Amino acid sequence: MASQTSSSILLFITALVLAAAYVEGQSCRPSGHITGITPPPGQCNQGEESDCCQKGKHYTTYKCSPPVTTTTKATLTWNSFEAGGSGGGPSECDNQYHSDDKPIVALSTGWFNKKSRCLNFINIHGNGNTVRAMVVDECDSTMPPCPNNIVDASKAVWKALGVPESEWGDLDISWSDAN
Repeated sequence: MASQTSSSILLFITALVLAAAYVEGQSCRPSGHITGITPPPGQCNQGEESDCCQKGKHYTTYKCSPPVTTTTKATLTWNSFEAGGSGGGPSECDNQYHSDDKPIVALSTGWFNKKSRCLNFINIHGNGNTVRAMVVDECDSTMPPCPNNIVDASKAVWKALGVPESEWGDLDISWSDAN
């Protein structure tokens, strides 16, 4: 009987390990590829060191983002949400422009999740600091050059994280939904 119990426990533990490996292995896979074209005049504002689609460059597109956890890893980028800023048009969530002096962000397509995080807050952890920011827009990962792991942030977010302006660009961070 002890042998059967030990075998059952071993089988159960093996099943748990395999299930955990399966969940961990599930990730966001590319949904396609696009070859870049030169954007029409006025369609790409390269302020705030924004990337623009480059003619002939191959881009991977995504309809998803990595799974959200309590410490989701991401790349923080800089964006202007003001009229005439690098963000382009008004925000997807409310069709409004927003002051860059407020902590606001755009999330990659999968994390934006069909507007489900609109006007909700997230906590951003980076550079030894944490800031709470409101989601107002999408960084469209189905179109270049937005990857699937971006938190595109206003200058207020960068300042709150204590990153010197000369170092604004790409920063490894983690984020979570705020309660």
